[in-house]
Amino acid sequence: MAEDFFTVNAALGTTADTSVLTNSGSGKYIVILCQVANVDGTNAANLFMDVYDSSATSAKAIAHEISIPADSSFNPIGGKLVLEPSDELRAWTDVAVDDLEINISYLEIT
Repeated sequence: MAEDFFTVNAALGTTADTSVLTNSGSGKYIVILCQVANVDGTNAANLFMDVYDSSATSAKAIAHEISIPADSSFNPIGGKLVLEPSDELRAWTDVAVDDLEINISYLEIT
C-alpha cells in the first residue's frame, strides 16, 4: 500500500459544481486540510461546496452560501473527508471571480 501527500490550490469561480479535486486514481484520497480564504480587501464572499459521489451519482452540500468576511478564512471540512475513485470535491462562489482562494492537502492511498 503506497501513500503520498499532495496539495492543490485554486481561485474559485462563479460556475456552480466546479471540481477543485477529483480522485482520478484507483485508490482513495483523504482530504486532511481544506482552507478557503477571502482575498478581497473590502467585501464578503459566499462559499458553496459539495461532494460528488460517483457511485451514487449525486452531490451533497458541505457548505451552502457561507459568507466569508473580507480578509478572512474558513475551514469547511471539520475532519477528514474520503474521496473514492471518480468522486469530486466541488467549490464555487456567487460573487466576483477570484475573491475566494482554496487550498487542499490530501493523502492518496493506492
